[in-house]
Amino acid sequence: MQFHHHGYVDHDPRLQAAAGVGIERSAELPEVMDVLIVGTGPAGMLLAAQLSAFPDIDARIIDSREERLRVGQADGVACRSVETFQAFGFAEDLIREAYHITETVFWGPDPANRGSIIRESRRPDDPRGLSEFPHLVCNQVRVQDKFAEVMANSPSRMGRDFGYEFVGQVREDGTQYPIVSTLRRTVGERAGEELTVRSKYLVGCDGARSNVRRSLGLKLRGDSANHAWGVMDVLIDTDFPDVRTKGVIQAHDGRSILLIPREGGHLVRFYVDLGEVPEGDNGSVRGTTVEQCVELANAILNPYTITVKQVAWSSVYEVGQRVADHFDDAAEGERAPRVFIAGDACHTHSAKAGQGMNVSMQDTFNLGWKLAHVLRGQAPESLLSTYSAERQRIAVDLITFDKQWSSLMAAGPLDPEHPERGGVDPEVIQEFYQRSFDFTMGFGTRYELAGLTGTDEFQSLATGYPLGERFRSAKAMRLADGNARELGHHHQADGRWRLYAFADAPAPGQASKLEDFAAWLSTDPASPVLRFTAEGADADSLFDAKVIYQQDYEHLSIMDAPEIFRPRIGPLQMMDYEKVYASLDGEDIFETRGVSREGAVVLVRPDMYVAAVLPLDRPELLAAHLEAVLQEPAVAAL
Repeated sequence: MQFHHHGYVDHDPRLQAAAGVGIERSAELPEVMDVLIVGTGPAGMLLAAQLSAFPDIDARIIDSREERLRVGQADGVACRSVETFQAFGFAEDLIREAYHITETVFWGPDPANRGSIIRESRRPDDPRGLSEFPHLVCNQVRVQDKFAEVMANSPSRMGRDFGYEFVGQVREDGTQYPIVSTLRRTVGERAGEELTVRSKYLVGCDGARSNVRRSLGLKLRGDSANHAWGVMDVLIDTDFPDVRTKGVIQAHDGRSILLIPREGGHLVRFYVDLGEVPEGDNGSVRGTTVEQCVELANAILNPYTITVKQVAWSSVYEVGQRVADHFDDAAEGERAPRVFIAGDACHTHSAKAGQGMNVSMQDTFNLGWKLAHVLRGQAPESLLSTYSAERQRIAVDLITFDKQWSSLMAAGPLDPEHPERGGVDPEVIQEFYQRSFDFTMGFGTRYELAGLTGTDEFQSLATGYPLGERFRSAKAMRLADGNARELGHHHQADGRWRLYAFADAPAPGQASKLEDFAAWLSTDPASPVLRFTAEGADADSLFDAKVIYQQDYEHLSIMDAPEIFRPRIGPLQMMDYEKVYASLDGEDIFETRGVSREGAVVLVRPDMYVAAVLPLDRPELLAAHLEAVLQEPAVAAL
């Protein structure tokens, strides 16, 4: 963590100095703002935390609740989400307190007595080591609170505005704040009173029954059949031996339990399958009691039993597999989008996928930096059209996966003695589960949109950084202090692009393609660093450029590295010592990530996805790629 570059700090360094809209931030909801976010769930909170990093952006997040959520619905945190939390600075906090999933146990009918269950297999959670981060179980409340801390510590001092219900919106193009939203107060003496606010952009993160989606006339489309689940977070007494291990449990009749141990060592969540909801049910399934869920769970777990000591939270919900046609109000490209939907507002699926919170947060991580770029004059409005184009396809992939997984579970286990009854071989289910790990952990996303993602012409220069996929970290030696660091862990949610220059064979200071590339970045008028960095801003305010040398760090000097990788930052113009790296003995990043010894440039988007892989000696390709995305800022950024 870096601080002191704006002067000596003697307090918690996470608390940044107030700036811009944070200096005299109003406690009341203003009449105009840059971005209005509806819903303080994970998607909305990530977006708010992202935008709070920019003191020149006035963003507000509202919720109809009276106060913060105290009991969360979602609990599974994919490895990709933990990577994202690292960028916001609180991954270590949640890793420390969360439950770590290291394996999944599968239980099914006992061949000798199909009315009972036996353990069929254990499957490791990440057998290929796709991430250095663990798969976690953590209360949604804790995730949201951590984002709230990021907001409170940010220069904009952003908070949550509770007690406002979104009613509707109209768009009045040609004005500075074209989105006119009607809100209704939900608490206090003025409850029921309506008010109007204007914003440049509106983002609906308000769940499956989204009022923002409704205001756009968009519908969730998909299977009409809903599946019902009874969910309960409980403290129990049980003789079930795997109660502290994630489990997929199937009874002979096809009913199932998804068992999720919770943080804290004692709490456990049961997702109890209540079956398909028949037409005309009219919500009566939601009247299923906790006692009925416990009774069904005991029937599925036979010969084991559970005795509930305390119910921390319970619910019954129906979820269909549906996705919106598009995620904004762009009207098929006829105009630039101004209103967006994210998370459950634009895609819903079953609990079996375990993807709700994780995919929702990646929706707004995709959108946040794009909104910031456009609002700060760093990119044209057309960039915002890429949000729906990229994330709608990911949602469709999610629904496809969920249908496959749900159909396998719903088919029930195969009865070898009565194959005519149908069912699925348990081995098929277990293999599908493990084969799908990339997707369930958030690593199945691949952005392929022309303009944002380059061509694969030079992919061979860095095979370990596939285009359109998330930047996969690896260790390198920080030259200045001899500390081995995960390169990707320096990626902050600050709206900057990451530019990793992997050097060719010559050492620092010697004639090389790397030296020529660095000189081009520093001096050529076509350099994106010179073209797109706001006047008066730090040299690395938009592009965080790092170099990784092939040599052992003991024989190198940081002062021999080009100055573009040793920028002077802050009002005191202090040198940044954390951008020059060397190959790590025994864990060579060039080998680990398949980087050519001829060198390569890896460009990474602000949301941590690889945008381009290019040769060191073709800098004009980097310029062309970024010219299609960015624009020269009209004013200096704060």
